[in-house]
Amino acid sequence: QVQLVESGGGLVQAGGSLRLSCAASGRTFSSYTMGWFRQAPGKEREFVAAISWRSGPTNYADSVKGRFTISRDNAKNTVYLQMNSLKPEDTAVYYCAATPDYALRPPARSTDYDYWGLGTQVTVST
Repeated sequence: QVQLVESGGGLVQAGGSLRLSCAASGRTFSSYTMGWFRQAPGKEREFVAAISWRSGPTNYADSVKGRFTISRDNAKNTVYLQMNSLKPEDTAVYYCAATPDYALRPPARSTDYDYWGLGTQVTVST
């Protein structure tokens, strides 16, 4: 069982930056593939980024490539999402997710993840 708690959300102007954190419980955090998803009002949850448990392969949605960076610190049981050059369309609730499965390309489907946090709100103003 893994429990996930997101933090770092807030209100930022377009062009600004935020860093989200996801703290995980459990001694086996380093063996989990971690992902970030987001959901805007009236829209379906969508994939943002993911990182394998070996801190190797990463996967990004096209909409965030070059602007967002996912990373992890296994010693701190934490995964991060550095978000730069934020746009109003990045406004959403951001969720952290985990799966014990390993794949060469970290999965982008929400159904591939077993554990979810409650989310943190990110609002980007014009």
